[in-house]
Amino acid sequence: MAGIYIHIPFCKQACHYCDFHFSTSLKKKDELVTALITELELRKDEFKTTAVETIYFGGGTPSLLTLEELQLIINAVYTHYQVSDNPEITLEANPDDLSKNIIIELSKSPVNRLSIGIQSFFEADLKLMNRAHNAEEALQCLELATQYFDNISLDLIYGIPGSTNTQWEKNIATALSFGINHISSYALTVEPKTALASFVEKGIIANVDDAKAQEQFHILIETLKEANFIHYELSNFGREGFFSKNNSAYWQGKSYIGIGPSAHSFNGKERSWNVRNNSKYIKALDNKELPAEIETLTTTDQYNEYVMTGLRTVWGVSLEKVRHDFGKPYEDYLLKVSKKHITEQLLYIEDNRLLVRKKGKFLSDGIASDLFKINDD
Repeated sequence: MAGIYIHIPFCKQACHYCDFHFSTSLKKKDELVTALITELELRKDEFKTTAVETIYFGGGTPSLLTLEELQLIINAVYTHYQVSDNPEITLEANPDDLSKNIIIELSKSPVNRLSIGIQSFFEADLKLMNRAHNAEEALQCLELATQYFDNISLDLIYGIPGSTNTQWEKNIATALSFGINHISSYALTVEPKTALASFVEKGIIANVDDAKAQEQFHILIETLKEANFIHYELSNFGREGFFSKNNSAYWQGKSYIGIGPSAHSFNGKERSWNVRNNSKYIKALDNKELPAEIETLTTTDQYNEYVMTGLRTVWGVSLEKVRHDFGKPYEDYLLKVSKKHITEQLLYIEDNRLLVRKKGKFLSDGIASDLFKINDD
């Protein structure tokens, strides 16, 4: 399978923690939509023999697009690509954009999955993060959206300074009370050059407490397990039949095209990324040029990529795949460097797969970096 990710680089306001590429000015929105459609056309040969099974509108805030603009972009995908009979089409949306009329119209459109950026049901958390919506809008949005969509994911953030475990438990319980079938949850991180980083540095906001974040991560795991969610990827939990096809493909190393400024693409052998500037992106596409840099991955790069993504998932790292795709020396190397973490009860091997134990999950990315190969020797 293959997927298309479409980056919509606009937001009403800047969340204090966000370091994604976006603009709070919508002046170039029409030009940007035209450029997205042009890029889709120019790159059609990349999936010439592959069916597109997922279309994902991310950002930024894709729900700032009109329904007509969304439809134009979706039409361009169908015009230039082979699309499967029942593709997963996801729209990331903020609660304040999802009025009843918008939700009803979206339910009649090709969009069949909503990913709603709730983050928290507590007003103090939302203000700290500078979210555009309030707690009441979060509740109203879910009340309406669940009447028209079965396939809904919501985002929650844990480790917020000042947020207690009791509040975190209430956040999860509130999400579950709406019958949500998928939750993506992330630890709040202090990214360089963000407003949050500045506030922490000045002492305006307390720094993130990693120990508290880890506690809340394990509360999340246990609570969702009891609610019959499967922890299929480090930050993603879904009930059976509701895993994100887009997310699953990404973590299993499937090919995807990233459309839009700052969007990344991957085909197994190469990684590419578009310019992180709306004006430069639009200008390049006006000239029918692709504003991207391309990196060809070495065997070691591909191995490291597979280890990093595989360890984050319920499917783990297949030793057979490592041997088949990269050679026995890579399998031997992986077994050697993983021994320490197996001894420490952070990793284990089952059915010829290297997997992360519960107590190692919060440390998955660090563990993966320990297993990376530095060169081709």
